[in-house]
Amino acid sequence: MPAIVAEPPPGHFYHGVFPGGESGMGSDITPADVAVYERAVGKRPTWVYFCDNWYEGRDFPWRTASWIRDGGSIPYIRLMVLSGNAIPRPDPVFNLANINRGMFDTDFHRWMQGAKRFGSPLIAEYGVEANGFWFPWNGLWNKGAGTYAEAVASFREAYRRIVRIAREEGALNIRWVFHIDPWDEPAEPWNRFEGYYPGDEWVDWVGVSVYGRQVPSNKYRPTFRYQMDWAYRRLMAIANKPVIVCEFGNVLENGQEAWTRAALSDLLAGRWPKVIGFAWWNAAFYNDPADPSRQSDMRIEDSPGLPALFRSMVGEEPRVIGTALHEPARHSSPTACCGAR
Repeated sequence: MPAIVAEPPPGHFYHGVFPGGESGMGSDITPADVAVYERAVGKRPTWVYFCDNWYEGRDFPWRTASWIRDGGSIPYIRLMVLSGNAIPRPDPVFNLANINRGMFDTDFHRWMQGAKRFGSPLIAEYGVEANGFWFPWNGLWNKGAGTYAEAVASFREAYRRIVRIAREEGALNIRWVFHIDPWDEPAEPWNRFEGYYPGDEWVDWVGVSVYGRQVPSNKYRPTFRYQMDWAYRRLMAIANKPVIVCEFGNVLENGQEAWTRAALSDLLAGRWPKVIGFAWWNAAFYNDPADPSRQSDMRIEDSPGLPALFRSMVGEEPRVIGTALHEPARHSSPTACCGAR
């Protein structure tokens, strides 16, 4: 029986990291990137988050997943079924209609066979932030001649199809995450993230991205608590699942340390009881439309205050676990509830 990542004991938390890379597309992370984070924080991350971009290849990402495992962390794979690095909208190849017609079933079967052979626990997600127009699996780009409601339903169908193939191939070592943004964009009733949820049978954990300022020119800095309260309440209404903060961060600025301290304080205080883990977006990138030459830097190691803050609230905090606990997978059939208790 394969092992999966267990939930941590009550009152304890996993922590993870997206460690950056050079391209900004999330697939070129290195052991050195993880080591920088680990030195800054003083604790090994439970999981390391990275992108598996299908325009770079459709096979299971053995190389990256293997060195993450060898370093003592769990590979967390963001399954980016994209045809180009410019994130085409709509995607001319990997659109929801083509996925649901089975055009890529052979690729998904092969990927899941690789995941099964990998053997040790994995975390994976498909359709990150589906309620955001910035990704091609959003309903805005898949409506065709139908309705937006049908486009959202086609996302649910695609998510279920991928997980079903994983179960058929016996890739039961994967924890599947449904990952949303707290803000529905476009802010239309048909685009509420609740509509994209595939159902408890198909999801192990639900996750959310929560950011402060993401570009230096942005004057608005929403608090972590405000956004998390909003997203958590809605998630609890649709999903009886553990919650992870898949991504959080704030650019280097005068208020960065205070924003982050407040976020970690609320997380560790158990304000959101179903939260079992969180992961910092430890990257620097160019995405400021007001000044394309200015870098949006969230790297802990570049901040004057974040290393000491993370060492105190993560590295030296016994409730924050560096190594994941494992338990046997309980999937008994291709239609069994994924990770059911």
